Amino acid sequence: MKDLARLSGALAPLSGTIPAGQVQAQVQLIAIGAEEAGQRIDNFLLRLCKGVPKSHVYQVLRSGQVRVNKGRISQTYRLVEGDTVRVPPMRVAERTQSHAPGAEFTVLFEDAHLLVIDKPAGVAVHGGSGVSYGVIEQLRAARPDAKFLELVHRLDRDTSGILMLAKKRSALVNMHEQIREGLLDKRYLTLVRGEWHNSRQHIKLPLFKYTAADGERRVRVQTEGGLASHTVFNLLRKYGKFVLLEAELKTGRTHQIRVHLSASGFPILGDDKYGDFTLNRQLQKAEGARLALKRMFLHAHQIRFTHPDTGNPVSLKVSLPAECERFLASLNAEANAEETTAAAQAGRHD
Repeated sequence: MKDLARLSGALAPLSGTIPAGQVQAQVQLIAIGAEEAGQRIDNFLLRLCKGVPKSHVYQVLRSGQVRVNKGRISQTYRLVEGDTVRVPPMRVAERTQSHAPGAEFTVLFEDAHLLVIDKPAGVAVHGGSGVSYGVIEQLRAARPDAKFLELVHRLDRDTSGILMLAKKRSALVNMHEQIREGLLDKRYLTLVRGEWHNSRQHIKLPLFKYTAADGERRVRVQTEGGLASHTVFNLLRKYGKFVLLEAELKTGRTHQIRVHLSASGFPILGDDKYGDFTLNRQLQKAEGARLALKRMFLHAHQIRFTHPDTGNPVSLKVSLPAECERFLASLNAEANAEETTAAAQAGRHD
């Protein structure tokens, strides 16, 4: 994106970040480059004019104050490379500024188009809902020269593992197309308790998103109004009464793995929304050979996709976090101890 001209004085920053409570006093004329081409004009303005109330952005669009190539356009117009966009002066709403501390995360893959990291559990991917900042804000703060950095997909705050970000708009659009067409293969490791029998199990239950009385976003299985959702679970290993599963997402609904397992009678260990709360409390304290588990056992461990620029296949894996590996090792030790005790008792009866 390049500045063409300004109708009086120096042109305001293209990031659209105007000090709160102040007016962008000048009209901006913005040349659309390859990275902006294909965006709807309303989405382009919302990203450009961060802090401007959404209602005001749409108001200036409807009133014809925003023009492309000197002509009026609708809010659904898609930008073309070479377009010139006229952006009128706009006031930024008063708001409390929150400054995210810059942070870098373990990088699994990075080039000019994509950044793939290993997100720790307990870190939100973005600010909101009582969280002042998340991974995206921290990465932007750590990389102030980055012209474009957006989340390709999301992970729940308490889920660890692979998180992909786009460094070019063209990459973001391409990856979203792969997600819509089911070409992105994402797999998770999770631990549940119960008698799991099938080596490969399909779960197809419609999911309905709603807001609970406490204001929290929740999801439940519901036919009416629910979205078709499909998860495939592969049995990897049993640890006594606990089972390690790999989950393949065939659709990407909010909290899909968590709700599918909970509704099937196998809530994820440590899940504080859909889990077995009594069991979770028990697991937070070590007992015998078993260590304490103080997080949700859900980890995005593998992703396969087609690179948005080269067209080459990309496959990435990341191991379980150390605390999860240690917990599994302690379950194995506990199961072995139980088998030894049972064998000894059987020998005394012979």
